[in-house]
Amino acid sequence: MNEAGTAATAATAVEAEKQRKFRIQAAAFLGLVGGMSALFGFSRTLSTAKKSDSKVLKQAGTRQGMILMDEGSALALRAFGWGTLYAVLGTGAFCYGFWKLSGAKDFEEFRMKMGRSLPRITSEEAPTSRTDFESLTDLMKYLATWAKE
Repeated sequence: MNEAGTAATAATAVEAEKQRKFRIQAAAFLGLVGGMSALFGFSRTLSTAKKSDSKVLKQAGTRQGMILMDEGSALALRAFGWGTLYAVLGTGAFCYGFWKLSGAKDFEEFRMKMGRSLPRITSEEAPTSRTDFESLTDLMKYLATWAKE
């Protein structure tokens, strides 16, 4: 009886470890998506602001341009703030929308539904090109000759 209890405890511990790893991977994925969205939002807002405040670019070499450069750093901070806001809200709305459209009640159910609806990626066929290289130079030589073949 004691051995059965120990086996059940070990199975529970393994399942808890799997859940912990899954949560870490999910958090890393969402962090990556959020970071990429923040970068996109920042660059988009900065380019829009540069178009509307083009006087900084026209006076870059003058004394007046130096004063405007201080305004440029404030502009960059403002663009960063708006870009971050857009990224967080956009990513959150996107993820929440998919969550609600799927009808899932928890992460496990959402993962299963997405796994059933998305196409499967299988590696039944062996790759037709090289996959192992001795060094970076070997890889670069292979890539240089690959386009010619």
